[in-house]
Amino acid sequence: MAEQQAVVFVVDDNDANLTACKQILKSRYVVYPFLAAAKMLQVLERVRPDLILLDVEMPEMDGYEALQILKSNDAFKAIPVIFLSGLEDPAREAEGIQLGALDFIHKPFGSAQLLERIEHHLPRNSAAQ
Repeated sequence: MAEQQAVVFVVDDNDANLTACKQILKSRYVVYPFLAAAKMLQVLERVRPDLILLDVEMPEMDGYEALQILKSNDAFKAIPVIFLSGLEDPAREAEGIQLGALDFIHKPFGSAQLLERIEHHLPRNSAAQ
């Protein structure tokens, strides 16, 4: 039986960042890119990711607000979330961790760093689900 690839949602309002993430991840994961958190939340009703990479600073709905919505919904609260951020503010990082994020990846990031962090936090049984 072939092993099923894990599903990773990438949410970033910058198209270049989405393209870069998709290029890095597409050989290992099924990648769903979103330019807005609201669109990601709509797709969550049909597709359940194994992990979400979520930009912090976005118009309309920022990453913290999106994370609060995820964590307040029993159907979504167990999905691991890693923040992507251009910010290097320890207080904001602490806030994100308190809200339920597992990690922060600072932009710009390298391929090896992104893949390692995802592998570290991806649920070990995601391929069996």
